[in-house]
Parts: sequence; structure tokens; C-alpha cells
Amino acid sequence: MSSTTPVPASPPARRLPLAGALRVGRPSDIWFKPALSVVAAIAPPGLTLLALGRLDLAMYTMAGSLCALYAHNRPYAARAGVLVWVVLGMLGGLAVALVAASLTGSAVVLVTVGALLAAAQKVLCDATRVGPPGNVVLTFVSSASLFAPQTLAQVPGHLALAAVTGAWAWLVCMAPALVRPHGPERRATAAALRAAAAYAGTGGTGEGHARARAAGYAAVQAAWQALLSTGARSRTRRALERLVVRAEVALAAPTEADAGRLRAWAGALRGTGPVPQAGLPRAAADELLGVDAAGGLRARLGPLAPLAVRTALGCALAGYASLALGVGRPYWALVTAASLYQANIALTWSRAVQRVVGNVVGVLVFAAVAPLAHLGPAALVLCCLAFSFGAELLISRNYWLGSVCVTPMALLITEFAGYQKPGELMTERVVDTVVGALVGFVAAVAVTNRRAGDRVERALTAADRARERAARLLAERDPDAAALEAARRGLAVALAELRATADAAAGEWWQRALPQERVVLAEQSGHRTLAATARRQGLLPDRGTDTKTEDARP
Repeated sequence: MSSTTPVPASPPARRLPLAGALRVGRPSDIWFKPALSVVAAIAPPGLTLLALGRLDLAMYTMAGSLCALYAHNRPYAARAGVLVWVVLGMLGGLAVALVAASLTGSAVVLVTVGALLAAAQKVLCDATRVGPPGNVVLTFVSSASLFAPQTLAQVPGHLALAAVTGAWAWLVCMAPALVRPHGPERRATAAALRAAAAYAGTGGTGEGHARARAAGYAAVQAAWQALLSTGARSRTRRALERLVVRAEVALAAPTEADAGRLRAWAGALRGTGPVPQAGLPRAAADELLGVDAAGGLRARLGPLAPLAVRTALGCALAGYASLALGVGRPYWALVTAASLYQANIALTWSRAVQRVVGNVVGVLVFAAVAPLAHLGPAALVLCCLAFSFGAELLISRNYWLGSVCVTPMALLITEFAGYQKPGELMTERVVDTVVGALVGFVAAVAVTNRRAGDRVERALTAADRARERAARLLAERDPDAAALEAARRGLAVALAELRATADAAAGEWWQRALPQERVVLAEQSGHRTLAATARRQGLLPDRGTDTKTEDARP
């Protein structure tokens, strides 16, 4: 519970930070999974084409192989379906691009098609929450294919290559299920416990408590999303659910939480050992089925129209500007613009800075590596594999670091079809990056998102209603246990949505002042009600009985 005094609503200062955008963070806990998967997905097709002397076809096999970057945070039951849709989406975009390239040689038409595809890919990826890496990889594949020499007769064969390697990428991403079938759920639960421990460490009022609380609820929501997408409630899932409830309770009552115990539970979830037993009261444990009903609240989506218009307009104008400057690969500018668009203008600006810095440094890396890559086709393939691994190693620390590896890899891919002059490649890449970033950001500023304030109002209304529902149940002498659990979960979801919506709206420009005081008051009262609900349910930690473990080996 926060004791921060509400502040009057006022328009936030519009700053364009530079240093903060380039700050390096900690790597993702699972960075090695997409890194190893993409190498395993690219290497066999690439080496096969090398042996056959047909590296000119590598662009199409890479399209399918890059699908191995997706869905590593999803449980395997859900991952299987998500990856199928990713491969189908990649094939759909590739098919449109190849047919367009075979029917017209007009660069203006091709850029227009690429911009429309980029907007559609952005909307679909955001709506389905597919990511990372989201729409950027799909846009790179389709945009590059628009400018590849093509005939209609060649399209089926090229699509078949992408489909086969997409199927191989699916197998690569699903293979770890044979060893650790509940790994993603265990990792998501451990992340929720660690985030709750971090908030408990602040006591609910210490330095950075608001940020830690928001991060905690986001991690808890991600854990529920993972658990609720696994299908049948196995013993392992039930044990993990109880741990996530413990994380939620710690967020609701941080002063009564045992941060050390939460971290110990998180540590015990590594590997394939038994899942710790949270020791919930029997009644509370029996009512965990109620969280499934609350899961639908997390699927709420904001209006995507402004993002779609920004993407289409920005990508089109970036491509046209590149053509006007006489650059031979306008799709680089198009992809740069597509990569910028985030939840609001502030985040879009940060991504523009990261993209430019990363690409410029990446061009310098390419200059150093080009002589080695030009030793022969085998060296070219090995360099691409090394950069694909390096990109995933670095990108979770900061986007610009990942771009340092992505840029030389993209430049090397252009040489699969034949030798390119390094100086010309480097110049075009830098020009297209700067043009794409500038034009793309201007388009983002020009297309306003005045609905952001309306979303905050709706989130406030939803949070108030959820709190009132929980308060009514608390006022009853003997409330229904299932109803009380559903009310607690609904309030937790509503508060998490409120914070995410307010943060997104705060970074948007050209809108009325946000109701910051009302948001703070709603959060304070909501978290007080959450704590009272947890007490009424008997969910506050009992440190004397939480030492058992449940034999729930995956």
C-alpha cells in the first residue's frame, strides 16, 4: 500500500532523453533460448544450401528459420499453436511480397505494399501479444522480399523453402519440452516470486516502491497467463498456482511478506526438482479454479488504430524518402520506421535513438568483419550464425546492443546472392537508418493518439468497480469463498491494467492533462482492499507451515 500524497494533475513535461535510452540493463533470464534456437534453425538449411552451391536461396530459408525467435516465454502447449500462427503469418506476408515483386517493378508501388503489410503485421502482433520480437522480423522478411528479383513461376518454390524451414523452426522450439515440459511455467512463477520479494523489500513505502509494485503485478499477470494457457490443471500447475497466489498476497500486504521465503521458493523452481508447497488454507486452495474466469480480463486490448496509421504512414514516407535520395534498398528505411513504433511517443523516441546508434555501430562492425566474411561462402554463413547468436545475447540488455549484431547480419544476408561493395552497402545502410528514424518519428508525432486519456478513464472506472465489488463481499458476514477469490483476482487485474494504461498515456503527446490524482487515489484504495481481502481469505503467509514440498515433478 502506498502512502504517497496525491499530486495535482498537470501536463507532463515533454522530454526527449538520450542517455536513458542507451542505458544497458540486465540480460533476460532466457536469452540463451532464442539465441540457441535461432542458430539451430538457421544452421542446417544454411549449410545444406552451402553444400549445394545455392546460397542465393538463403533469404527464403532464413524467413522460416527466423520464426524460431518467437514464443520462448510460452508454455509448450500454448507455444505449439502460437508458432504455427507465426509461421503462417510469415508465409502470408512473404507470399504477398513475392507476388507483388513478380507483378510490378515500380519501387513506389512496392514501398506502398510494404508499408501496408507492416501496418497489418504491427496490428496483428500487438493484438495477439506475439513477441518479442513482435512485428519487426516479419516486416523485415516481407519488405526485403519485395525487392528481390522474382517471377510468378518461382513463387511456389520459394514459399515451399520458407514453409519447410518454418516447420523445422517449430520442431527446434518445441524440442526442450522433452526434457523440461513445465519449464516456462516454472520460470514465470519464479519471476513473479522474485518481483514480489523485491516489492516486499521496500516495505510498500520505501524508495522505488511504486515501480517495484508495478513490476510485481506485471510479473504476476504474466505468470497467470502462462499457467492458464497450459490446459489441464496437473499437480504441478496446482502447486505453481499456489505460489503465484503467495506472490499476489505479498504485493497486497508487503509489510507482512517474507521476502527471503519468496526468493527461496523462486530458487527452488530451477531445474526439475519438486515444486515448493505454498501451504495455502484448504478452502483457498480449492477455490483457485476461480482464477480462470479472471484470465479473460487480461485480454483487453487498447485502440490500435493510431499505431496502425503511424506505421503505415511512417513506413511509406520513409521508403519514398529513401527512393528520392536514390538509395537502392528503400526497404531498409521502411523496416527502420516499422521498428520504432511503441506504446507511446516517449518510447518511440527512445527506440529511434537506439536504432540509429545500434545501426551506426553495427555498420562499423561490418566494416571490420567484411574481409573475413569475404574469404568464402562458408565464412559468410558462419559469420551470419555468430551474429544471430550475438543479437539475442545482447538485445535484451538494450535494443541498440542487439542492433549492433543485427545490422552486420542483415548486410551479410544481402551477399548471399552475390558479392556487394562494402562501402556502398555501409553508406546505404546509414542513410536509410537515419531517414527511416527521422521520417518515422515525425509520422508518430503527426498522428496523435487522443484516445489515451479515454483509456485511463475506462481503466479508472473498471478499478473502482472491482474495488467496490470486493468491498461489498468483505462487508458480508460469510461471503462465498469462490466469489471472494474472483473479486480479489479481478481487483488485482484491474489495478495492474490501470497502472499500465496510465504509464502508456503519460508518454503520449498532444492530449489533455491526465487524472493523475485520481489514479493515485484509486491505486491506494484498491491495494488497501486487496490486503483486506487477502486477510479475510486467510492468505497471509504463515511462516511456520510453509516448509513442506509437494511431489510435483514435471
